[in-house]
Amino acid sequence: MFTIGDFARHGQVSVRMLRHYDTTELLRPARAELQSAIAADTLRLAQVEARLRIIEMEGTMPAEDVQVKRIPPVRVAELTAIAASLEPAAIGPVIQPLYQDLGRRLHDAKLAPVGPAIAYYEDGPDGDGVLVHATLPVNADPGSGAGFEIKDLPEVAQAATILHRGSMDNVPATIQILARWIDANGYRSAGYGRELYLECPEDQARWVTELQEPITPG
Repeated sequence: MFTIGDFARHGQVSVRMLRHYDTTELLRPARAELQSAIAADTLRLAQVEARLRIIEMEGTMPAEDVQVKRIPPVRVAELTAIAASLEPAAIGPVIQPLYQDLGRRLHDAKLAPVGPAIAYYEDGPDGDGVLVHATLPVNADPGSGAGFEIKDLPEVAQAATILHRGSMDNVPATIQILARWIDANGYRSAGYGRELYLECPEDQARWVTELQEPITPG
């Protein structure tokens, strides 16, 4: 890598002029573009690895890991936004800022979450994309939120649930296991599932998330 002095000699311009160009962004380095490319390649690699895990798991359905249970109603504070699809690459950049914003707004409203975060999804307006709901359980009156909505999530009478361990970038493999179990046991999906974030340490490889898929007899 050239020093600024080396670059000045090769370009036959003064160091002072180079600094001026840098200040006015006439010679912006490609470092930001390279970082974006690396991040995109890393995400694509994670998706490929998730698909490989799905292939490796074909024919293995750990029934003992799947539980059918009732999901009780819960009152939550929520923020929403639109994602392009349910792919982790589309959900992650949308839901993470939602939770950061929701946490700040709850703090400003002097409300504390009373349970783990719950995410759920719906079709986007006019069928365009996916409506992402980022929620945190609270003890507060509906409609009392400042800059966020407080609402009651209804119970799910019957849901097939499974624990996903690790980053949500790798969740497709676990979703596939759950889907195969549902089909093999005479059920069918009854709508979008929920995600209950049980453990969310800084290291996402140690996350524990319960996937909750509403089901009905097939």
